[in-house]
Amino acid sequence: MGKSYDAIVVGARCAGSPTAMLLARKGYRVLVVDRAMFPSDTVSTHIVQPLAAAALERWGLLDDLIATGCPPIHSYAFDFGPFTLTGSPGPTPSSVAYCPRRIILDKLLVDAAAAAGAEVREGFKVEDVLFDAGRVVGISGRSQGGDVVTERASVVIGADGLHSRVSEAVRPERYHERPPLLAAYYSYWSGLPVDGCFETHIRKHRGFAAAPTHDGLTLIVGGWPQSEFAANKHDVEGHFSKMLALVPAFAERMSDARREVRFAGASLPNYFHKPYGPGWVLVGDAGYLKDPITAQGINDAFRDAEHCAAALDQVFTNARSFDDAMGEYQRERDEHALPMYEFTCQLATMEPPPPEMQQLFGAISRSQKSMDGFVQMNAGTISPAQFFSPENIGAIMAAAQSAS
Repeated sequence: MGKSYDAIVVGARCAGSPTAMLLARKGYRVLVVDRAMFPSDTVSTHIVQPLAAAALERWGLLDDLIATGCPPIHSYAFDFGPFTLTGSPGPTPSSVAYCPRRIILDKLLVDAAAAAGAEVREGFKVEDVLFDAGRVVGISGRSQGGDVVTERASVVIGADGLHSRVSEAVRPERYHERPPLLAAYYSYWSGLPVDGCFETHIRKHRGFAAAPTHDGLTLIVGGWPQSEFAANKHDVEGHFSKMLALVPAFAERMSDARREVRFAGASLPNYFHKPYGPGWVLVGDAGYLKDPITAQGINDAFRDAEHCAAALDQVFTNARSFDDAMGEYQRERDEHALPMYEFTCQLATMEPPPPEMQQLFGAISRSQKSMDGFVQMNAGTISPAQFFSPENIGAIMAAAQSAS
């Protein structure tokens, strides 16, 4: 029998390590476990949007990421064929995004959790979530050496992603559910400079994006509708190449580029989970998952970490009851996430925009302020609900008429 902790965090990547770090910085006894050893890779869109970069800065970790040589991204460009919308992803000229390799970002976060005082156990496989009278009270699993270990805590936090062992055990309510919509794949290329821009190219039933990452490499991620997954999965490279050829100027830039690793990919479901119950909490993809086309996963994970840690601090100090604090955590998460979720699910269908949306895109292209707003909405800096509000759309259309 191990010692008792205030919190056990299952999963040590972008949701788990920050949650553990923030709780440990408040003086709580935290154990974080992960079946992986770090550094190690995971399937990911990589993008640290400006709000996530701001979180790293608040935590004192942004300079550490910059020191790894991760290039900043100062602008986003959305190429729709007839026109391209280009703008800043943040509200100020200094707002930037990053596209770090997960072997580097995740290791940085794990080390930060340990430096804060959390106990980190890598290579630990959780086999059981322990209950007592219907309440989660701990975990049981195997250490890296193969020993069976049982640990107990006041709360167990599931930060273990799509195939969450914690979520599987507690069976949370699932809502706003959508099936997989998009088959997405990515790899890294050398010899393909993108000059500090996160560029996205949208064509009928196809879309891909490119961003600079570590070691002079460029990430290219793209895909097609889920209805084509079975037919295309046996020749991902061939279909990926045909997709890039839909943008001749980009295909020409690829002439001197070389793919450095095999393709990775995923086809993800879309859902919200109730993120708490007796003795348990869910953060990151374990609690809320959507298609990667808008690259919001790291943003969401960091936001969950901050809000979850703040809510649990209120619980541990007896300032609020567990249900009150975590109920607010759920309400705030859903209010923030639902507009982007709906926008993402619509985008992931890969259907061409209807005529009224094409008209709006044309109006946006006539104003730098409107283009900045569109980019910031895609970056998660402002909500789609705000951007697509009647008032804002009216202002965009009026500005376009004035410009013409």
